[in-house]
Amino acid sequence: MPALQMLLLACLVWGTGARTAQLRKANDRSGRCQYTFSVASPSESSCPEQGQAMSAIQELQRDSSTQRADLESAIARLSSLESLLNRLTLGQAAGPQETQGGLQRELGTLRKERDQLETQSRELEVAYSNLLRDKSALEEEKRRLVQENEDLARRLESSSQEVARLSRGQCPQTRDTPRDALPDSREASQWNLDTLTFQELKSELTKVPASQILESPSGRPRSEEGDDGCGELVWVGEPVTLRTAETITGKYGVWMRDPRPAFPHTRETTWRVDTVGTDIHQVFEYSLISQFVQGYPSKVYVLPRALESTGAVVYAGSLYFQGAESRTVIRYELNTEAVKAEKDIPGAGYHGQFPYSWGGYTDIDLAVDETGLWVIYSTEEAKGAIVLSRMNPESLELEQTWETNIRKQSVANAFIICGTLYTVSSYSSADATVNFAYDTGTGVSKTLTIPFKNRYKYSSMIDYNPLERKLFAWDNFNMVTYDIKLSRM
Repeated sequence: MPALQMLLLACLVWGTGARTAQLRKANDRSGRCQYTFSVASPSESSCPEQGQAMSAIQELQRDSSTQRADLESAIARLSSLESLLNRLTLGQAAGPQETQGGLQRELGTLRKERDQLETQSRELEVAYSNLLRDKSALEEEKRRLVQENEDLARRLESSSQEVARLSRGQCPQTRDTPRDALPDSREASQWNLDTLTFQELKSELTKVPASQILESPSGRPRSEEGDDGCGELVWVGEPVTLRTAETITGKYGVWMRDPRPAFPHTRETTWRVDTVGTDIHQVFEYSLISQFVQGYPSKVYVLPRALESTGAVVYAGSLYFQGAESRTVIRYELNTEAVKAEKDIPGAGYHGQFPYSWGGYTDIDLAVDETGLWVIYSTEEAKGAIVLSRMNPESLELEQTWETNIRKQSVANAFIICGTLYTVSSYSSADATVNFAYDTGTGVSKTLTIPFKNRYKYSSMIDYNPLERKLFAWDNFNMVTYDIKLSRM
């Protein structure tokens, strides 16, 4: 082994450039074999002095240390090669089948680990996505709660001011005024009409028994008969609740389906508007009834003009609504999201002049029946009686008008079936009735006593859907339907 090391050292020295080295082998004086080699200096022609010799020796020592490190590295590589050779030799001795089996097992283990890592990666991605979605939902809920808090603070301040006015006896509608007299619109304007709290208070102060009707009816008969299958309303079923609004903005509202749906909408498409507030622009659309019930809108429209009251309807692909603080009816086409027509209703009261008994700025109420589009309102000239006009759904021109003998503020709501106007006696009584009917074909009104249930005791919207033959209503946060029965004419 020492001989092998000397040989390797000689080879190493030879490989580093010492081409003039000479190796000698001879017996020494004791007869032992001795190897010697000499190397000629490549840069010195003669041996230096003693100081220079020390420097040369130190340099040789450094070279020797470097060469020793190189030798150790070579020995380590040789050991590694020997270990690899031993493993290969053992593998050949074990046979190719065993070697292949071992490799396959290792490969299978690696594949399992890879699959586990991929599964964990997918789970982490899903968890991260869920966290992002939850974060967005929480941020949206936070914004909504902040808005609700601001709205409630404003309502509380307005209510406090109104209570202070009432406590000081500043109630213009009860001072020296009979209970059954119509409130003067100029006096009413002294109140803060921008709060729905006032509307609720006014509905209690000015509630008039529905039995009081005006004299001198001036209705004019219509020119054509109703469609086949029409008749007089004889029965209203129990309310069926489809869903409940989640926030205070859903106490009042309007929801509807199109009795003449236009592509891509269907008879199942549902629209909803929450009308609590003074700047209503959002309309929620639900493609399926299940989405409506679960509260997941498929689209949200932003109206170019604020909507007022709960009198909006959807008919033949367009949303018809009253512009805020005006007597203007607007036709908004849903497919193009554009205003197609606007029309002022001549002389119509608005923004609290002639609402239904519950208030809510319900001066102008749009309706749909088997014969088309209608608008229910009142005027100063009619002295608060319900005026009924049939509208052209394209241009919004008034095609025909009837003046009834039913006071608008004496009833809670109204709807039209087969050309006949029906009114509801109370918005809050659990045992209300459909109490009046006005037939546009004969110009005659009559009293009725058809039971109508206000299950949640605050009905702010009642409309008829001629396609489904049902009444749609919004009763104190709840969206409900009523089955009906008609008698043959």
